[in-house]
Amino acid sequence: MDPNMTSNSDNNDNIATPEHTPQLQAFREVVESRRSVRRFTDTPIPDDVLADCLRLAMLAPNSSNLQPWEFYVIDNADKRKRTVKNCMNQNAAKTAARLIAVVARTDIWHDHAQQILREYPETPVPKKVKDYYTKVVAMDFLRGPANVVSAAKWSATQVVRRVKGPIKSPYYTFEDTKNWATNNTALAAENLMLALRAHGFDSCPMGGFDEPAMKRLLGLSNDQHIIMMIGAGERADNGIYNSQFRFDQKQFVHYV
Repeated sequence: MDPNMTSNSDNNDNIATPEHTPQLQAFREVVESRRSVRRFTDTPIPDDVLADCLRLAMLAPNSSNLQPWEFYVIDNADKRKRTVKNCMNQNAAKTAARLIAVVARTDIWHDHAQQILREYPETPVPKKVKDYYTKVVAMDFLRGPANVVSAAKWSATQVVRRVKGPIKSPYYTFEDTKNWATNNTALAAENLMLALRAHGFDSCPMGGFDEPAMKRLLGLSNDQHIIMMIGAGERADNGIYNSQFRFDQKQFVHYV
C-alpha cells in the first residue's frame, strides 16, 4: 500500500464491517487519502496506468448510458506549455506528469443513442430498448427551431403532471442540456481521480483556467465544454498545502 494512503480509521472504529466486504477498507483508504495535490515529483505516470484510470473513469454512472464525455491528454510539448499558461501557471499544472482536459459534450446524444443500438450486447435488440433510444431519448433532448419543440414539451409536461402525476422534466433549453452533460462528466472525473489514487498517484482538479483559450488550443467546438483541467502525478513532499477538514456531516445530511 502506498505510504500516503493513510485512512481516517478513528472515524470508522464504531462502524461494523461485514466479513464479505473486504474491499471496504481499501475503498476508504483511497477516498480518505485523495487530496488536491499542488506539487508533483518528476516520476512519470506509465501509459498503461493512465489508460486503466481512463477506463475506470468511463465506468462512471451516466444518464441513459449516453456517455457525454471526452478526455484530452495533453502530451505535446508545445501544447503542454501553452496549457500551463492557460491554467494561470499553477504549480499543479507546471509540475504535473500528465495534464488532462475533461470535456462535456452537448452534441452527441443522438449519435450515441444510435451507437448504443448498434453495439447493444443483446441481439436482437429488445423492442423496449429500441423504443427508448429512438423515441424517449429523442423527445427528451429535441428543442426544434427557435425552441418550438421545447415550448410544446413544456405544455405537455404540465398537463401530464396535473392529470397523471410526477413526470421527469425534459431538457427545454441549451443550458438544460449543458447541465446534463456537465453533471454526467463530473461523475467520470471523480472516478478518474480516485483511480489515479488507487494506482498510487495523485491529482488536482483545476477550475482556474482560461476556457476559451483552452478550447482554441484543443480545437473544440461550441458544443464541447471543458468542465475542469486535471493535473496528475506522484505527490511531492510539499504537494499538499493545507490540512484537510470538512464541516460536520449533520450540517448537510437530512433524514426526512
